[in-house]
Amino acid sequence: MLRIGLTGGMACGKTFVGEALEALGCLLIQADELGRATLARGGEAYLSVVTEFGEGVLDSEGEIDRQALAATAFGDPDRLARLNSLVHPAVIRREEALIAAYAVAHPDGIAVVEAAILIETGSYRRFDKIILVACREEQQLERALRRPGASEVDVQARIARQMPIGEKRKFADFVIDTSGSKEETLGQTRKIYEVLRRVEK
Repeated sequence: MLRIGLTGGMACGKTFVGEALEALGCLLIQADELGRATLARGGEAYLSVVTEFGEGVLDSEGEIDRQALAATAFGDPDRLARLNSLVHPAVIRREEALIAAYAVAHPDGIAVVEAAILIETGSYRRFDKIILVACREEQQLERALRRPGASEVDVQARIARQMPIGEKRKFADFVIDTSGSKEETLGQTRKIYEVLRRVEK
C-alpha cells in the first residue's frame, strides 16, 4: 500500500484535491477532522488542552471552542507549539490506525493524509510521496477571506506562520497548481493519481 501526504498553504485547495483523489479510489484521511475529534469532549486531547489553556476556551456546552482556542494559542509560538504537542500525537495515532485497517483490506491501495503542516512538523517523513497544493499568494488570501468569519489580519497572520510555499516545494514529489480552473486542477490530480498507481508499493 502507498502512503501519500497531501499538504499546502492555507486556502490553496488541499481539500478539493483530496476529495478528487478520494473520488478516484484513494482513502482520504483529513487530519483537521481527526483533530476536531481529539478535541471533542471525551477525545484524547480534551482534558490536557483544557488544563493547559483554561476553561476560557470552552463554550456554553462545555466543548472546546476552536476559535477561542486559536485566539489563545496562535499568537504565541510557544503556546502554539504546546497545543500541537498535545493534539498531534493523538491525531497521528488515529491516522495510523485508519491506514493500518485500510492496508489489510486494500494492500494495493493508496492512502492519502491531508494535513496543513505536514512538513513543518516533520510528519512528511512518514509518507512514501508528498503532494503539495499551491496557488498564487494573492489567490490564497482572496480564497481565505471568503471563509465565514475570516478577517484579513487573522488570515495574513496564519499564512505567515506557515512555511512559505517555495520552501515546501523542496519536500514535494508532486506539485498541483490550483491557480487555474477547477477542471485544470482535476486534470493535474488525475495525472498524478495515474503515476501513483504505477509506483512500486
